[in-house]
Amino acid sequence: MPLVAAAVCPHPPLLVPEIAGAAASELDDLRAACDAAVSRLLDSGARTVVVLGAGDRNADLDAPFRGSFAPWGVPLEVRLGSHSDGPVGTDRLPLSLLVGAWLLNRQPTAGTRGTDWRMTTVGADEPVQACVDLGARLGPPQPWALLVMGDGSACRGEKAPGYADPRAEAYDETVARALAEADGDALLGLDPGRSTQLRVAGRAPWQVLAGAARAAGGPWRGELRYHAAPYGVGYLVANWERP
Repeated sequence: MPLVAAAVCPHPPLLVPEIAGAAASELDDLRAACDAAVSRLLDSGARTVVVLGAGDRNADLDAPFRGSFAPWGVPLEVRLGSHSDGPVGTDRLPLSLLVGAWLLNRQPTAGTRGTDWRMTTVGADEPVQACVDLGARLGPPQPWALLVMGDGSACRGEKAPGYADPRAEAYDETVARALAEADGDALLGLDPGRSTQLRVAGRAPWQVLAGAARAAGGPWRGELRYHAAPYGVGYLVANWERP
């Protein structure tokens, strides 16, 4: 069965209010946009939601999924899913999937819908065609939705993690247009080398999304909910749906 909906969110640790502390309000707009995008995703009717983020390799993680924000200074644990055989599964989620699970747990009905959860990582350095191929084979045999976690350039100013790079804003604008227009070809045109130079965490996950949408067939409708770089990192939030 084809992909029926997708949402794109970033994964900065500061999205979690307990980590941001007194600065939590600075990302209220981003948090609200992510909540709206995830809520729309869960309303898609999909029986399975796949959470996808960059990691050190391609991998399907084992449920139930567990992780902690302790490495970012707050011993906040996140769990998603269950397993009939007891407490086995994944104990350490990469940041991208950890924030994805946290966002899903913010939805009041996420645990009562009977949704099957899956978590998958794509290698951050995967070539474009490998991302397309992963997207094409990612879905289960029932209607499914995709939550794509990834940040834009981290070079948007002198205080950015990657310092200032004059190419960064144009790169993020290209991604924003592609997400707004559900333009998978534009996402597939993102250069892996330049993406690495600009410290982009979302390039490979976005290209997996493009591959999944291409395999499912079109048309698609995009909605860009957020596009800004409050800490010198490009954060983008969007939904893709069938028209």
